[in-house]
Amino acid sequence: MSKSILLQTALALPNPDIEALIEGRMIVAMPRMFLNPGRTFALYPADNSNMPLMKPKQMSLFPESGQLELPLVILDKVSIKAWARCELCQMVNEPESLEALSRLTIWKTEALQQILQQRPFIFVAHLRVYLLPQPIEMSVQSSGNFVSLPKSRNVTDSTPVLSDFLFAKRRKQLEKLEPPEHPELEELQSAIALLSNTNPNAKQLDAEIKIFLGWSSDKPVKPIKPDLAWIKTIAALGDRSIELEEKKSNYQAGTDFENVARQSLEFLGFKIENAYKGGAGGLDLFCSKPYPLVCECKAGRLIPSGTAEELIKLGGMHLGADKFLGSTKLVIGPGNPSPDILKSAKQWKISIINAMTLQKLVELKAKYPGAVNLVELKSYLESGKIDYKINDYIDKVEREIRLRSQIVQAVKQLCSDNEFPTVAEIRVQYNAKFATDSKLTYDSVKDLTIELSSPLTGYLGRENGSDTKSERFYFLRDLLLDD
Repeated sequence: MSKSILLQTALALPNPDIEALIEGRMIVAMPRMFLNPGRTFALYPADNSNMPLMKPKQMSLFPESGQLELPLVILDKVSIKAWARCELCQMVNEPESLEALSRLTIWKTEALQQILQQRPFIFVAHLRVYLLPQPIEMSVQSSGNFVSLPKSRNVTDSTPVLSDFLFAKRRKQLEKLEPPEHPELEELQSAIALLSNTNPNAKQLDAEIKIFLGWSSDKPVKPIKPDLAWIKTIAALGDRSIELEEKKSNYQAGTDFENVARQSLEFLGFKIENAYKGGAGGLDLFCSKPYPLVCECKAGRLIPSGTAEELIKLGGMHLGADKFLGSTKLVIGPGNPSPDILKSAKQWKISIINAMTLQKLVELKAKYPGAVNLVELKSYLESGKIDYKINDYIDKVEREIRLRSQIVQAVKQLCSDNEFPTVAEIRVQYNAKFATDSKLTYDSVKDLTIELSSPLTGYLGRENGSDTKSERFYFLRDLLLDD
């Protein structure tokens, strides 16, 4: 249940420090006085132009000049975006601790060293930061340690920058001055963040890396999807009644479907060779990678009776007998194939699917970009009409994704008290909460947790132990099921 807090004052901090706190890049500030734990205050962005050594290390919100891209101070107004509660305040005066502190913050080591030469202590306050529902606008004040707000403001603690679990983990790391777990990913984040304002893919990757590093909360980030409206047209273009569809000719209808089939296969990951492009006397589609695939596309009500013979003739002519016989052969068309087509399909090992089945495959790829494994899919491309086989494959993939989502949920449930579970504990939790027909083995759970904690997935984090049985995992973000 959220608590109500009355804010009357604001702690003055340098602009870059406040942006780093709001971003989740760090959880500490360096006030010029000791802060009592439990004290609450807004975060007032003060000018730090007279402190050149305190210009931040390269990070996403700051170019190398150290100036804010989106300044909190505009002319004579200040915009206050967040408030904080002090959880702990330490006094640091050991030079050997400064480098470790620098690695966990945006502060340069030489700046910390200079401050310690001028003061007996550096105050390091651990701050739990919360976003304000609306920024507080106020006139620029001469900033001492604290400034008074124009009027008192009631806020709640319902909008933390970091979840309870992530904040506890970061605080533990800071108290022990442990080094960053993934410094190479921090460098990558700094490199791609400058592109995130103009490149949607960079923006998405930036958000995912921040979650993995623990700089963002565990709230799921919705992927930025391109315009995929064309996917919903695949079945309609393949199975429509040509006579009633905008009075298009058979040729135009066939061309429309061939084009969307080409787009579909490319979207799935096939490499299409334009040298064999369709038209009179040409193949509809030939894919060279990840394996040779010859495809014939038919739009309308039924697959014409000579379709298999046409595919065999054109394939052999353009590819040569050996290359054609070694290729996977696919016909995409409407309706149920006639007996003679099925007979030819069995003889020449031709797979036949409806346009709707192709659409389902593409929809699966759109929902889960890494889900369709074309090499694995090849074993489902048997002779004859195989819509049921492709549907089996889609069901299998969706079960595997759901399993991984449930493993993530099991870890999340076990991390509710800030304890990191082992593989054995995750297995017990999964089997008790989610297993239905069969229980997971220890080795299965171990493989899944390692996969889900990879930097390329980033759903879980991992703490190494003395051996694999003592490794511990923690929750980073949900694996959303797009039902």
